[in-house]
Amino acid sequence: MPDPNSVLNWLVNLRATTIAAFGRMTVEDSRKIFTPEQYPSWVVFSNQQKLKWLNSHLEKLWPYVDEAASELVRSSVEPILEQYRPMILASLKFSKFTLGTVAPQFTGISILEDGTEGITMELEMQWDGNPSIILDIKTYVGVALPVQVKNIGFTGVFRLIFRPLVDEFPCFGAVCYSLRQKKKLDFTLKVVGGDMTAIPGISDAIEGTIRDAIEDSITWPVRKIIPILPGDYSDLELKPTGVLEVKLVQAKELTNKDLIGKSDPFAELYVRPIRDRMKKSKTINNQLNPVWNEHFEFVVEDPLTQHLVVKIYDDEGLQAAELIGCAHIRLNELEPGKVKDVWLKLVKDLEIQRDQKNRGQVHLELLYCPYGMKNGFSNPFAPNMSMTSLEKVFKSGAEGKEATKNGGEINRRKDVIVRGVLSVTVISADDLAPTDLMGKADPYVVITMKKTETKNKTRVVPESLNPVWNQTFDFVVEDGLHDMLILEVWDHDTFGKDYMGRCILTLTRVLMEGEYKETFELDGAKSGKLNLHLKWAPQPIYRDS
Repeated sequence: MPDPNSVLNWLVNLRATTIAAFGRMTVEDSRKIFTPEQYPSWVVFSNQQKLKWLNSHLEKLWPYVDEAASELVRSSVEPILEQYRPMILASLKFSKFTLGTVAPQFTGISILEDGTEGITMELEMQWDGNPSIILDIKTYVGVALPVQVKNIGFTGVFRLIFRPLVDEFPCFGAVCYSLRQKKKLDFTLKVVGGDMTAIPGISDAIEGTIRDAIEDSITWPVRKIIPILPGDYSDLELKPTGVLEVKLVQAKELTNKDLIGKSDPFAELYVRPIRDRMKKSKTINNQLNPVWNEHFEFVVEDPLTQHLVVKIYDDEGLQAAELIGCAHIRLNELEPGKVKDVWLKLVKDLEIQRDQKNRGQVHLELLYCPYGMKNGFSNPFAPNMSMTSLEKVFKSGAEGKEATKNGGEINRRKDVIVRGVLSVTVISADDLAPTDLMGKADPYVVITMKKTETKNKTRVVPESLNPVWNQTFDFVVEDGLHDMLILEVWDHDTFGKDYMGRCILTLTRVLMEGEYKETFELDGAKSGKLNLHLKWAPQPIYRDS
């Protein structure tokens, strides 16, 4: 660790040299205005003084920054735009790129104590610029569109990390920079000498491409490293820290986007919006309460700052899918090694929190598994179980067909098969909604395993809205990680039956914990809860070594 005084002296010298560079005074004279009691300057000076100094110098430097940064941004961003290029476009490049004459303004500054041998600085920046940015867009139908990006308004927080500190000028080995937080990004698109509506959906596609490219190319935890002194700075690079297992269970009360019939919902999920990392569920046709029960896996680089995003769309066939709603959850809300069961409210926009419309909810199960976790926890989704001979026959046949598809090999993750016996004790229900004219009901519960459609039902409890059953049912489960338990409450009548609500459960929690008791609210009911006791007994399977 270098002497802190050498770092502070370097900072003072840097400021003095900068002042002298603009002709205000000589370097020696500028040093004289600082006494030992006054430095470092940004500790003594107020934030307003620091920002005024930074902004005045940036304004003078901006013509040179514009010339250097414009080419740097163009050369680094253009390949990213190509990576995120919408499928409807044949090419997406810059024909002109300058940052304009208006310099950004720094509106906040802070030094973070992160416990590392370095200096971490965060600068809040606001920019209402006048850049000249023209995208040269070509479509597969031969249409060429020069699209101008105008009226850019941006507010965000940039993070600068100077690390490691060394006893050699300039006192640090490398600089990392990243967009720590994007508070606002507004811009408009205009076709030069044409009409953007000439190709339906192209404006939204380009806007989405720009936003996704910014999100994944420079937004934290992604960071760009600039070596200052020779050395190995691989420890500063972005690295995976764990795996997020996500089970997309279901959604309910989705907004209907179709004039005839109901929406055909599917979901897109991602931690980072890289095209080959984004996951898509199957489409459930004509359903506003879809049940998917699909499992996805994501690489996590920084669980303290990253979040999972879920977007629910209505499949419109050949036309662009229409967004029903979206939601996100921060990964720092998850306890490593423990399943979190959540219902997330869908909103129109994750950044603008003004949406009061009910767009529905999405049900997720989340499990974060850090690499090298050593507390006896094992990831139940990890494909590390050897298969029986019969499983190998089925697997090799399925994978062989997939491998020959399109003439190339496809790496498919083997599904883990977990067999066992599930014991379901239906203890009781509370506060059921009455269905009879007398304000009572005669409730019973139908228990179904979704994959095998095996069913059992409790006895009928006459004239009760708080029935007690205490009945246990055993189910042989062939694929515990991918099966579901459905419990429906009905009112028994002499001439029929009335539906009183249901709850749908995955088996993930009982597989991990072995046994638990829980109270579940009934969906599709005005009121009512179901009290259950679930227990899992793994079925011994003789496997090949």
